[in-house]
Amino acid sequence: MAKTVNLRSDAEIALVRESSLLVGRTLAEVARNIGPGVRTGDLDRLAETFIRDHGAVPGFKGLYGCPSTLLISVNQEVVHGLPGDRVLREGDLASVDCGVLMNSFYGDSAYTFAIGEVDLAAMRLLRVTQECLQLGIAQAVDGRRTGDLGYAIQHHAETNGYGVVRELVGHGVGEKLHEAPEVPNYGRRGHGVQLRAGMVIAIEPMINMGTKEVHQLDDGWTIVTQDGRPSAHFEHTVAVRSGQAEVLSSFSAIEAVLEAKGDAYVKLDEAKVNG
Repeated sequence: MAKTVNLRSDAEIALVRESSLLVGRTLAEVARNIGPGVRTGDLDRLAETFIRDHGAVPGFKGLYGCPSTLLISVNQEVVHGLPGDRVLREGDLASVDCGVLMNSFYGDSAYTFAIGEVDLAAMRLLRVTQECLQLGIAQAVDGRRTGDLGYAIQHHAETNGYGVVRELVGHGVGEKLHEAPEVPNYGRRGHGVQLRAGMVIAIEPMINMGTKEVHQLDDGWTIVTQDGRPSAHFEHTVAVRSGQAEVLSSFSAIEAVLEAKGDAYVKLDEAKVNG
C-alpha cells in the first residue's frame, strides 16, 4: 500500500459515492436472494451480473488474484471467504464484502447477514459490530487521528466481551481499492495518522465473539477465528469532513429488502449510538 494519503476534491468524492452506492444496491440484490439452501457461488454470479449491467466492473475480481466478485465469510470465517459450492444453512452468519470500480474510482462496503433464524448471541454480535462501525464513523472528522477511531471501536467491542481482529484493517479508498492510510479497529486516542477533510476511508470493524486471534486457511484467502466462534464484519466508505463524517455507502437498500422479506437484521438508532 502506498504511503501517500490523498485528499480528494468534492468531484472525486462524488465519484466514490456513486461507486459506493452501487455496492449497496449490489448487496441489496444479494439480500433479495440470500437464505437457507442458497449456494454462495450463485450469489457471486448474480452480483457480478448486476454490477456489469450497471456499467461498472467488480472491484475485487482479479485484484491480488481474487477469483470472485464477492467475498463471503460464514460463521467463524472473518473475511476473505471464497464463494463456491457451499450451501448456507439456517442459523448461519454470512459476511458479504463487495467492491465496485466505476468512472475510475472504487467503492467498498460489507454487510453481515443472519441466515434464517439465528440465536440471540449471534444477533447481539451483529448489533455490537454495527455499533462499533457507527462509533468509528463518528470519529472520522478533520483533526482526529486513526487512533481515536480505532479506540472507539476497540473500547466498545471489548466492553461487550468481544475480540477485535488486529491483522486486518480498514484503508483509504480512491483510484485504488486499498490506499493509505491504514485504519485499524484498535488504537490509542491521540495516536496514529491525523485525519484531514477530503480523505476517503473504509471503516470496517471485524469483531469476533471470542478471541481476537485469527489464522488463514490453506486456500490462501479465508481468515478464520482461532477458537472457531463466529465473527461479524460491517463496512462503510466514508469521507472525512469538518464537524461530521459523510458516509458514502449505504445499507438502506439492503435493510429495505430484508424488512420486506421478514429477515432478521439490526436497525440501529444512530443518534443513540453516537451519543
